Amino acid sequence: MNIFIIYTGGTIGMVQDESGTFVPFDFDLIKNNLPDLSRVDYKLTVHSFDPIIDSSNMNPEIWLKMAQLIQDNYEKYDGFVILHGSDTMAFSASILSFLLEGLQKPVILSGSQLPIGEIRTDARENMMTALEIASTKHNGVSVIQEVCILFDNKLFRGNRAFKYNSAKFEAFRSPNYPVLVEAGIHLKYNFEALLNNTDKQLILHHKLDDHVGVLKLFPGIRPDTIKAILDSNVRSIVMETFGSGNTTTDQWFLDLLEGAIKGGKNILNISQCKVGSVELGRYETSQGLKAIGVLNGYDMTFEAAVTKLMYLQGEFEDQERVAYWVEKDIRGELTIND
Repeated sequence: MNIFIIYTGGTIGMVQDESGTFVPFDFDLIKNNLPDLSRVDYKLTVHSFDPIIDSSNMNPEIWLKMAQLIQDNYEKYDGFVILHGSDTMAFSASILSFLLEGLQKPVILSGSQLPIGEIRTDARENMMTALEIASTKHNGVSVIQEVCILFDNKLFRGNRAFKYNSAKFEAFRSPNYPVLVEAGIHLKYNFEALLNNTDKQLILHHKLDDHVGVLKLFPGIRPDTIKAILDSNVRSIVMETFGSGNTTTDQWFLDLLEGAIKGGKNILNISQCKVGSVELGRYETSQGLKAIGVLNGYDMTFEAAVTKLMYLQGEFEDQERVAYWVEKDIRGELTIND
């Protein structure tokens, strides 16, 4: 099997400098700490970013570069593994799922909570499992045909997962969508949950528009704070609300939102809760939002909501088309229960 590895950086390939601070190192560190690579039948090609980056410095330009690398090498390889820092991994997995339409091969992001040179590291297991899943085929067809995250023996849909823990090997969760693969003694595939793009062709999307804002509500938030965000130079705003999409019913608040919407901005409602979905109109506290044109983000993660808007804004100059498609399931990123 031919596997293309994109090494962006992250904890997996770090070493400690003289002060005890972890700093990025090159891919040779990973290779030298994985003697099992010589025992498996994989032909690996590695593309290392230069310079290696900390994932906190991830940005749309790098996302587009990663997507282009996959398209440029798509026909030559059976699967792709991206080694990436865990802090922004869910953002990268989400945006790649939108940029790589009709993906028929696995793109698996992985990394670790401890560097690969540490005795108790999770890096070796994560890397070897990612490679095994990336190489798995059935009747000549890749079993995984989407962008995923592999961490702590679980494979998640990339645009459904988020990092929830910085202190355990179990760093990611996907409470609103099932785990795709569980790695125990055997790999246990949840076939019903997998995307099937077998009859599709890969389409790479080249544009992103990062004019996206975030409004996270809390009791007592000031009108001038909300107004500053609504008046900022953005096309769309992700509004993180309470429970199933609820907000204050104060008229000043609804008036500010309505003014922004009439001024051409899209406002997407997602919940601050990690489990469950926005249900606009279910309670009185969200009926007013629905009436003024606030958009329903259903059960999208924050990472998926932000990156989906960047992708759609890159595709469409027309705000109404952005609004239409953001409420549709286009890459398995949301569940509509209407």
